[in-house]
Amino acid sequence: MNSLTDNALMLQVKAGQVDKMGLLFERYHRPLFGFFYHLTGDSDASEDLVQTVFYRMLKYRHTFTGEGEFRTWMYHLARNASHDAARKNKTARHHDDIVDWEEKIGGGTAADASLQKAQDVALLHQAMGRLSPEQREVLVLSRFQELKYEQIAQLLDTTEGAVKVRVHRALNQLKGIYLKLENGIKSL
Repeated sequence: MNSLTDNALMLQVKAGQVDKMGLLFERYHRPLFGFFYHLTGDSDASEDLVQTVFYRMLKYRHTFTGEGEFRTWMYHLARNASHDAARKNKTARHHDDIVDWEEKIGGGTAADASLQKAQDVALLHQAMGRLSPEQREVLVLSRFQELKYEQIAQLLDTTEGAVKVRVHRALNQLKGIYLKLENGIKSL
């Protein structure tokens, strides 16, 4: 049963076999959590948003045609849920509790390597938090969620070339912020 494609499963859900949503949840709850966590830095909010997306998948299952990729449709719902939550809260909460984040990434065995990795992760997380929401979103989709530029272009209703430019600019911005943060720590 797990060999069914995501599109086939969602089409079955659309046809009324809502129990198939469980398989989609098993496949995508972690990637969705990662997507939201990288955007918000808040694990509780990320869990809530994952639940919201799966609720919306059921509610709006009639809109899934099966012509495009399921992941693109799912991330479209995820983006809308994220934007709705941000509008509702009026402020993007960004918390720097790196302990939660470090647990999700995992650690090395050597203490020094682990400490260095934690510092690098903390700086990267801090740098990501300083990007604009649009830049952070395009990096999360391309680098952490591993969507292809074509899929992101479809999701953002733009061209593949525009996505490449956005990713390139966001990476350059991230690099600049990261290096400033790193230099700030070294000068202490």
